[in-house]
Amino acid sequence: MKISFVNGGMLADKKTHIMFGVGLLSAIASYLVGDTDIFVMLEAIFTLVGIYFMHKSDNTNKGK
Repeated sequence: MKISFVNGGMLADKKTHIMFGVGLLSAIASYLVGDTDIFVMLEAIFTLVGIYFMHKSDNTNKGK
């Protein structure tokens, strides 16, 4: 089984999922450490959720 790192290999279609998870963990960790308050954490989480759902939506009208 050859994995092509240029094309993403096994994770080619999972980039958005990985970035969502890393961003979510980062937002929660920064709140727990005390770097941000609850409102900044929630703003980051809502932004990540919006990006995730925009990626998952059917973009058939995109560019029209």
